[in-house]
Amino acid sequence: MGIGGIGLSAFARILRARGFRVSGCDATETELTHQLRQEGIAVSIGHAASHLEGVDVLIASEAVSRHHPEIVAARRAGTEVRPRMALMEELLASGPSVGVVGTHGKTTTTSMLAVAMHGAGLDPAAFVGGIIPEFGSNARAGKGPFVAEIDESDQAFQTLRCETAVFLNADDDHIGTPGRSQAVYWETVEEQHAAFARFVGHARSVLYCHDWPGLPEFLAPGQVAWSYGVGEGADYRAAELRPDPEGTNFTVSFQGQVLGQARAAMPGLHNVQNALAALAATHLYGGDVARAAAALGRFGGPRRRWERVGTLSGALIIDDYAHNAAKVAAVVGAARQTGRRVRIVFQPHRYLRTQQSWPRLADSLMPADEVILLDIAAAGEDPIAGIDSTLIAKRMHDLGHQSVHYLPQAGQALSYLQGTVRSGDVIVTVGAGDVWKIGRELAGVAF
Repeated sequence: MGIGGIGLSAFARILRARGFRVSGCDATETELTHQLRQEGIAVSIGHAASHLEGVDVLIASEAVSRHHPEIVAARRAGTEVRPRMALMEELLASGPSVGVVGTHGKTTTTSMLAVAMHGAGLDPAAFVGGIIPEFGSNARAGKGPFVAEIDESDQAFQTLRCETAVFLNADDDHIGTPGRSQAVYWETVEEQHAAFARFVGHARSVLYCHDWPGLPEFLAPGQVAWSYGVGEGADYRAAELRPDPEGTNFTVSFQGQVLGQARAAMPGLHNVQNALAALAATHLYGGDVARAAAALGRFGGPRRRWERVGTLSGALIIDDYAHNAAKVAAVVGAARQTGRRVRIVFQPHRYLRTQQSWPRLADSLMPADEVILLDIAAAGEDPIAGIDSTLIAKRMHDLGHQSVHYLPQAGQALSYLQGTVRSGDVIVTVGAGDVWKIGRELAGVAF
């Protein structure tokens, strides 16, 4: 159920590649449902008990109510109903596995890991929360290792066990209101961080970011672990960073021994760290680091992560899914590395997240030359009185920013950008909602 989603469509592809007969349904037609049909997976639009004929296992995310008529019908028919995290647990346990966890950077790092391992001569299977252009998919069928993006918004993630955990960071995203939290929220940051510790503690070994403060405190006593980062003291280190407008070249070493040269083909320090994590994990699994680095040097990232949409009158148009303050700050930093005039079109995501973090969102946007703020993308949440994008705009004005515009409707932002574009601009659409459509309109790209 929900086969048109980025996660369940990846499960469908992996299971079909492993020889299972797979079908699915979703409420609406999407690009992914169309692609799945082309790949030979039966997809129905809408929900009905008739979908269960001949089905042994029904897989549904935790977001689907256990009282949904299709799930009720499955139980009455004796069909096993399995949550998606139970399926993930089975896949992780089926052989060598790498689980990538953290509050941001998971999709890019998991994509880089799959590309690096494949380039290094390994044959990874992959589960990713985004489309990898090199594979044309959000999944890859391979003999292993199985590399997977682990979604901390599903609280069942803490029960999973993988061979190697790649631990990127631990921020405070997906935190709700105690006693009133939705399925995608944790009640407190302490509860979320305890879950990270459980997941990491279950792994046989851990590769963690040396540059993110406090991550060693999440490890189990005596746990086998390696660190990676740009700071001195990391086991795997990126040094001699040489940034340019398109990305960053760097030297890779392991415990003081140089392994070779590498390139993150997207700007931003965070992408150096992501690429280093992928190279480190590939090295741990016996892959050829030089070949892995060459593959990463050609990898421009998954879709909606610093995605090059096109150009308009010499301006570069980029799209990025960033939606919490740390991610937004990283994207603004990457944009500054291009040397262009940085123009950010930001659409806040969810009312509760905006209520909790609008001051930090404002601060993260300050280094941009110009910021255009859209209305909040609700993502199914009810509005919260007094919470809107003007809070971000006012704080930025109060902090001294001279070019912040509140243009609540996408059409307003589009018209403004079309009338003010310069050849030296980089225009970045930022957010987890539908802000991406503006970039495609600007570039004349169909969607």
